[in-house]
Amino acid sequence: MIKRSIALAVLATLASGAALAQSSVTLYGRLNVTAERQKVGSADAVVELNNTASRIGFKGEEDLGGGLKAGFIIEHGFDPTTGAAASTFWGRQSEVYLSSKLGMLRLGNFTQESINATADVVSMHNHDTGTSADALYSYFGSDVNKVAYRTPEFVKGLWAEASIAEATAGTGGKRPVDLAVNYDLGALQLGAGYTKADQDNQFAVRASYGMGPFTLAAYAQRTKSDDVSRNAFRVAGMYTLGASEFHVNVGYAGKIGDVANTQATQATLGYNYNLSKRTKVYGFVTKVDNKANVGYATGVEGADFSSVAVGVRHNF
Repeated sequence: MIKRSIALAVLATLASGAALAQSSVTLYGRLNVTAERQKVGSADAVVELNNTASRIGFKGEEDLGGGLKAGFIIEHGFDPTTGAAASTFWGRQSEVYLSSKLGMLRLGNFTQESINATADVVSMHNHDTGTSADALYSYFGSDVNKVAYRTPEFVKGLWAEASIAEATAGTGGKRPVDLAVNYDLGALQLGAGYTKADQDNQFAVRASYGMGPFTLAAYAQRTKSDDVSRNAFRVAGMYTLGASEFHVNVGYAGKIGDVANTQATQATLGYNYNLSKRTKVYGFVTKVDNKANVGYATGVEGADFSSVAVGVRHNF
């Protein structure tokens, strides 16, 4: 009887220890494909299927007790139209982190939080992906070999993140730095982001506001490189009616320094229909108009870009 009691006590102790280190792993992903008619400059239009940031990933977290948790995220991009894998298998995201009431320490490869706090929020209709993605926002620095610290909430809804990445030849041998702040006030949400990589730096602010079926959002960005500056702006609106979403999105990039004919505009009209919480069908028309000395979205100075598309997006 005594031996049985001792054995039960040992099992209870082991069970309680295991409970302190509970872990879980989740498989998730997104398949997003469009059929599009694209046109670049004066070239003939092209009709094709287009992969729009499809991905598959795993994420997990372990409770280490005392409020400390360890976790990971690994995410792989692929093309559903061909089955081809991205050139870097876990290139979309691959990080390990530790979190507690003191904040989160992140190590690995992940998107700069400055864009998540600003431009990504404003591009609502297709998560800033595909041919209707924001072509005018300046994104630079590095997503790989990074260390980041995310604060706990200073007050409800207010938190920040700072990251530093490994120096590379593309950053002048200097470590890129990225900073972001987010403030969720309920209907009103604010964000700001700053990036510096060698002689390049950018600063952007964003506001979004929801009122019933309407959501309005906008950002402004100032980019400076070798003392040459440029301003960009974007406004977007969404109206929901049942399962339907109606989207409009307009952006403007100003003159690059004093160089003439370096302005551009981008406009998108979109419609999404939610078949379920995970699946939607959608369509959009997007157009980038470039002045003679700039080539946003095309890489060809003076060449405009346009696309008419219908697509299906499924999350799992």
